[in-house]
Parts: sequence; C-alpha cells; structure tokens
Amino acid sequence: MTATAPREEQLWSRCAGCASLLYRKRLRRNLDVCPECGEHARLGAPERLRQLVDPGSLRLLPDRLPEADPLDFVDVLPYPHRLTGARASTGLAEGVVCATATIGGHPVALAVMDFRFLGGSLGCAVGELITRAAERALDDRTPLVLITASGGARMQEGALSLMQMATVSQAIAALREAGLLTVSVLTDPTYGGVAASFATNTDLVLAESGARMGFAGPRVIRQITGRALPEGFQTADFLLRHGQVDMVVQRRSLRGRLTALLAATRAGRPARPPVPRQEPASHRERLADDGAVLARPTDAAAEGDAGTPAIRDAWDTVRMARHPGRPTTLDYLDSVFDGFVELHGDRLGADCPAIVGGVARLAGRYVMVIGHQKGHTTAELVARNFGMASPAGHRKALRLMRLAARLGLPVVTLVDTPGADPGVSAEEQGQAAAIAENILTLTVLPTPVLAVITGEGGSGGALALAVADRVLMLENAVYSVISPEGCAAILWPDRSAAPQAARALRLTAPDLRRLGVVDEVVSEPSSAAHDDPADTAHRLRAALLANLLPLLDVPPAMLVRLRRQRFRRFGANRVGARAGLR
Repeated sequence: MTATAPREEQLWSRCAGCASLLYRKRLRRNLDVCPECGEHARLGAPERLRQLVDPGSLRLLPDRLPEADPLDFVDVLPYPHRLTGARASTGLAEGVVCATATIGGHPVALAVMDFRFLGGSLGCAVGELITRAAERALDDRTPLVLITASGGARMQEGALSLMQMATVSQAIAALREAGLLTVSVLTDPTYGGVAASFATNTDLVLAESGARMGFAGPRVIRQITGRALPEGFQTADFLLRHGQVDMVVQRRSLRGRLTALLAATRAGRPARPPVPRQEPASHRERLADDGAVLARPTDAAAEGDAGTPAIRDAWDTVRMARHPGRPTTLDYLDSVFDGFVELHGDRLGADCPAIVGGVARLAGRYVMVIGHQKGHTTAELVARNFGMASPAGHRKALRLMRLAARLGLPVVTLVDTPGADPGVSAEEQGQAAAIAENILTLTVLPTPVLAVITGEGGSGGALALAVADRVLMLENAVYSVISPEGCAAILWPDRSAAPQAARALRLTAPDLRRLGVVDEVVSEPSSAAHDDPADTAHRLRAALLANLLPLLDVPPAMLVRLRRQRFRRFGANRVGARAGLR
C-alpha cells in the first residue's frame, strides 16, 4: 500500500493490487488486507508480532550485537551508512525481531524478518539472532516459528553472509534431533539464501496468501533465460501446486492455523521437563570444549600465514577462475583419484549432468566424490548447463552423501559453479528446498566431509556442496555470495562496475582465508592451473590427504559437533572480533 499524500497518509492508503483508495483504520482492522481485492500488504515485524501472539505474552530477545563491517564494503555508500539509514527508517536494530511468546496458549520462540530493513537481507547479525532464537527454543523445549521476508543474503558481508545459511540450518537440525517442531511462514517476498535454507528446511512450510518465494528472482530468470514467465510464477498458489508448501493461508486465518498445528504437535509429544535456560554464549562455550580435538584453522588464519600466496587483483582472479581451460571435476577424478565409478540419478526421475559423483580411491582409501562439472568447449558447457545444478542435481548429491554415511565413506566435494540453475523448471521443481535440504543434511552427516573450491564458488549453489569439516580453495578460485556482475547491477549504477564489486566482495582465496571461511589455500603453478594441470593435480592430491587423514580418526559424533562449531563461529560476535584484525 502507498500513501496518497503526506497530510492524508494517516487516513487513507491506495491498494497496490486494485488501486482502491482505502480508509486506513478500516484497512488496519482488516489486518492490512485490501477488503476489495484481497491484496496482502507487507507488514513490518512489530505489526506481524502484534497480529500473531497472545496479548501480554511477548518477550523480546536481546538484539544488540557488536558493530561489524567485516569487508569494509563500499559501493556508492559505505555499508555502515546504509545500516544507520535502515535503523533510522525502521526503528529496528536489525532485519529480524526475535522473541518468545504464546500463540493460542502454546509457548513458542519466534524470529520475524522485516523486509524494510535492507530488503530483509541475511547478514551475520540476522543469522546470529535467528540462531539464538533457535537455541532458546532448544533450551525451553518449545517450537520455533520463523516468519520470512527477504531478498536473500546480504551482499555487503560477502561470503560471511553465505555462511549464515549453514549456521541457521544447523540450529534447525538441532531442533529436529530434539523432536521439536519448526515452522516457517513465507511472506512476500522470500528469495535467495533465505529461501534456500531455513525458510524451506523446517518441518512445516506455510505460505501467506500472495507471498512469492524462489531461489532466483523473476528479473534474474528473465534476464538469463530470455523467456516469459508463467502466469502466477513463484506465487503461493504456484508453490502449492508444485508441492513446495504445506498450505496457503489467508492472513486472517494464520493465527488460527498456527494454533491448531502447535496444539496437534504438543498433544503428540509426551511432556518433558524444560532444560534450564542458559545464555546464548553457553552454546558456543559447550562447542568450544570440543575444539581441542582438531586444530583451529580460523584462529591460525587470523595470525597470518607465511605460506599464503600473494594477493592478485580480485577481478583478474575472477577471470582466471572462469578460464575455459581450467581443470574440471572430471579432470581431477582422472588425475587425483583412482578407479572412479560414477553413480547416476536422483531416484525421482532425472539425472543432472551438472553434478557428477561416485565412488573413487584416494591413496588406496575409498571415498565418495561429488562435484560440479562444467566443461572446456562450448558444446560441453551447454551439455553440462555450465555447471549450474538443477534440483535433480542437488538431490543426486544428497543421495550420494547419505549413501556415503551409511557405508562409512568420507565425502570429498569439488565446487565449481557460477550458481544453481536459475531456470523456470528449476523453480517448479523446488530449487530452494533442494539446496536447503543439502545444507541441513551436511550439518549432521556422520562422516568426514572435505570441500574444495576449485574454480567458481557461486552463492547457494556452491554452499550446497561446501558445508564441510575442512574447506580448501585453489589459489585462483573465487567464492562469493553473488557474482561481481550481479552485485554491480544492484549496488552500483551499472554492471560495468563489476571489477570494483569483485574487490569489495573479498572473494579471493587469501581474503577468505583471513576471514576464516577457508581453512587452507592450495597453491597453483606459477602461471595457473590450466597451464599445468598435472602439477595442480599433484598439489591438490597432497592437500586432500593432509586434511582428510586427521578427520578419519575423529568419532562421528565429534565430527558433527566440530562441524557445527565451525559454522557457529560465523555469527556476529565472531565477525565483530575479526573486524579488528585487518
């Protein structure tokens, strides 16, 4: 809804759906739903909470976190200036409000995102606050309800914002393990990294009427595919028809539906005494007790590494990572591993050529290898969809990960993708949910996981294979929340600022090593990997063995705890501490 004039804005609003002029008090009584056409206006987090929770039950959780600008990011404005403006315009500390309350008498923990705050983007602070809400639910043994509204991960925080997808997902996994209900309510809009993680990997997914959800936004899909989009594409009804949500709910019915679901799940679970609540830091302290089992690579990175290769210009590195001659996953399977046996299919009706996987040997040890496959020629690139996996590809990878866990095989992933498939059919087949399930599963997989960024590590499509115990990165690879061109198109006047965006995103291996996203940089030959593939393979094989062998001696339960510790460190407190290291 938009106001008609400044002096009338408290009295009248014009509907964005049918353009009717509506009396503001009448509209508010109708929960900001147009009585003429049913258009659901966007709600801020405070108003959403007022509509949903029982009167007098709301208890806000702390929302003040250390100030952090981990990348010193500047586009046309410095990132801190954007944060200051968002806080002034919304009255919120960040893009999510977290609380405990009751809904229909049933206690819950809530995290409600607010699109008004930098597009509801998922940054380190938002990820930290939602994770703390999930940890509060775990302590109190109550369900967690997430209300999502987001354009995706926060570009100004680069790969660290990407890590929040895994951090929140592992908090969801902990609630699953404890038998506690998780519910997400999709509101308009929910896209990108939020859609591909906690918005769709909860037990129940509800969509408010009129909401839109997808991994890629409509504009991006139109630009890439050149196709017109189907009527109602990515709307709540579209999601329901394609099996991606449990139900579509009118706003006036949402509180009642949530009450019924909470009552049903409470009735089905025997009463258990609550666990005494601890402050949020207690979770990190418990995890830190396990940290002595393996070295702490992120701490070592902060102190500097004499073996880290010299930094080259970020845009030059992007072009190097995209070089058509760069070794692919199939090249490495031939040169680094032995006896590769490829396994095909997602068992649901498709076999995505952008993902290859199967059993191989590494120095005589059997491992499950899964990777993105691009190609060298135009024909190969087209046949492999440029390494952009479809939902079938992510589900194939998921099947092989689970198979590896049952067989007791370590998992090695090779990441080289500009991102997940942004096409219409991918959205119809549940791209966001497929990525989200991979991320969640990797957080709890009871077998060693070792990931290598070999070329491009693009957004959620890369993270779907990179939630690992150890993350390695070739010297001339890149890993980012968004492509430089995409970032430039959004934050700069035009896409010609891509080189500038590449530098601001801190997407190179040395940058990510310092930030703790990457544990080790694998050096390439003096020119580049594509100039001496044999030498590159030799270096990669040595790095894989050096990092995998220590993991084989760690008990499965400890592996999972340490993996969770790794991603829990990417919260705002950790980032705030790192900001002072540069």
